[in-house]
Amino acid sequence: MDLAARAEELRRHIAYHNQRYYVFDDPEIGDDDYDALLDELRAIERDHPELVTPDSPTQRVGAEPVSALEKVTHALPMLSLANARSADELRAWVDRMRNHLAREGIEDPEFAYVCEPKVDGLAISLRYEDGVFVRGATRGNGEVGEDVTHNLRTIPSIPLRIDGAPPVLEVRGEVYMSLPDFQALNERRAEQGLSTFMNPRNSAAGTIRQLDPKLAAERPLSLWAYGLGVIDGLRFERHSEGLDWLRDHGFPVNKDIVRLESAEDVVAQCLDWQERRGSLEFEIDGVVVKVDDLELQRRLGVVGRDPRWAIAWKFPPTTKVTTLLSVEWNVGKFGDLRPFAVLEPVQVGGVTVKLATLHNEEDIERKDLRVGEEVIVLRAGDVIPQVVSPAPHVAEQADRPPIPRPPEFCPRCGTPTEKRPDHIYTMCPNRVCPGRSWQLLKHFVSRGAMDIDGLGEKQVAQLMDVGLVKTAADFYRLTAEQLVELEGYAEISAQRVVDAIAASKARPFGRVLFAIGIEEVGEVTGRNLAQQFRTIDALMSATPEQVAETPGVGEKMAHTILAQLNDEHMAALIADLRGQGIQFELEGPPPGEGHLAGKTFVLTGTLPDLTREEATERILAAGGRVTSSVSKKTDFVVAGDSPGSKLAKAERLEVPVLDEPALLELLDGDAA
Repeated sequence: MDLAARAEELRRHIAYHNQRYYVFDDPEIGDDDYDALLDELRAIERDHPELVTPDSPTQRVGAEPVSALEKVTHALPMLSLANARSADELRAWVDRMRNHLAREGIEDPEFAYVCEPKVDGLAISLRYEDGVFVRGATRGNGEVGEDVTHNLRTIPSIPLRIDGAPPVLEVRGEVYMSLPDFQALNERRAEQGLSTFMNPRNSAAGTIRQLDPKLAAERPLSLWAYGLGVIDGLRFERHSEGLDWLRDHGFPVNKDIVRLESAEDVVAQCLDWQERRGSLEFEIDGVVVKVDDLELQRRLGVVGRDPRWAIAWKFPPTTKVTTLLSVEWNVGKFGDLRPFAVLEPVQVGGVTVKLATLHNEEDIERKDLRVGEEVIVLRAGDVIPQVVSPAPHVAEQADRPPIPRPPEFCPRCGTPTEKRPDHIYTMCPNRVCPGRSWQLLKHFVSRGAMDIDGLGEKQVAQLMDVGLVKTAADFYRLTAEQLVELEGYAEISAQRVVDAIAASKARPFGRVLFAIGIEEVGEVTGRNLAQQFRTIDALMSATPEQVAETPGVGEKMAHTILAQLNDEHMAALIADLRGQGIQFELEGPPPGEGHLAGKTFVLTGTLPDLTREEATERILAAGGRVTSSVSKKTDFVVAGDSPGSKLAKAERLEVPVLDEPALLELLDGDAA
């Protein structure tokens, strides 16, 4: 095969795998294999620039910064939507449509509706010519937007080329930032001394209007496609058919969009979305309801800038104004002093908010917050409430003193605090500060770490107050007799806690590395370090260069990890925990070896005895691999109670399904 043909084949393979990943959440290859395809294409294009095409995945961040955003006139206006805030208002909308169609001579029309989450992002238009993405624009005022093609090309979920597309195709969608990505972005910006964003929508809107695409590429944006604009050479009878076509041709379309047959079903769906909005990984401010029949849409038409055939069911806002009563300081598990706001209680998104994060001291100063003034509080989904700014109507604040800098002495132990030149936080340097110890101990017993049932932050504080626990190793010296003497414990509950502590000794090495509190080491990094070095002795005696070879660990992080592991306090804790029987070595063969090497597993449902984490660790220890999505390349699906759609997909793809006993046999090498 010549190089031109190979480059074209690689582009099609990469586009296909992007679709499997971003659209169907069903990857068929791992990250390493995907990166290998992309690296091969980059090498060909580097050595043969004449083979580079505008739609190549290597060109997503290839554009030069623009000097200004050019205006774009939409061939078909991007309309706004009228609002409904109750079931009665939605039913009134249906009545208005029926009355209008009656005047058009259409009596008793049969409506079907499509309900779509109203993602709180930035509406955009994507134009494709002969299947190639040529221009992207913001909605603007609906008639005229701005050309942001250079930034939209950097979003990996937007296809650069579509197979089987008509000569002209306009796709409309919403660019957004997920809540986890938004929170991580704000934390990075706060730690870098940069201003934080008020909400995910502002993050997306500010990013998409950057002049330099490299800046846009650094921020994690995503797309939900929700409709079609101008089309030349393609026709549908229903809006839902267009959504199916978009999904089939590589565009991410929200899987929870539903087609309903009655207004009452629509009301129930909107209320359901409103109830579970806080559990979503992206922010929505309502539900868009559309008439599915495109001919009825045409007959209903538009009034002003609003289509008669669509409406937005709006949710209560997730921001409120309240009074900042005071600013207090917590000590983090690594000694960092973190500010939080004490607020006049206020209902935000259905939850009473009394406390909110302020990120760090520079963030307070940048926002010019003053005690006693009104502030805007944001609660988006499960993200911790935060104070984003003074309220817009707050006048000149010169009469109120600014919030004091961090305390000169630690609020928990009284040790003089210090501010390192290279650190964003003021620190308490006391390694045995009770505030710092409490954070470390409650982290140690938490679900993602040692997962000790019956020990939460209140119980940890109680055990510290009475002097029973000073370090994590002290948990393993507790007896039921000691606990019974404390408030809140009876004989049965005390014994349960002691049994849960004993059971945690079986937690695998990777979980232990995460639990003991090493800066920069999360769950994934802990697992990767355990896989790479197998024992704590091998890890502690490694060089920074060797540690940096671990997936996800860079050179700077490697130095940080080793410095903390070899600190005298940490070394003493590790020795004490080893003496209590905690796992500091990984059983089984090294990565890529073992009787399950090369086998891919997907876990679904609740297993009778093993937790999801325990099953994962045992599969990894046997050389297997665990992924989140079922595909043709999955070797086994392990199903427990309430397995959900993954079991159905496994059966459809004829992937072998194991229960827990069968998995245990396989792990023990007793089954082929």
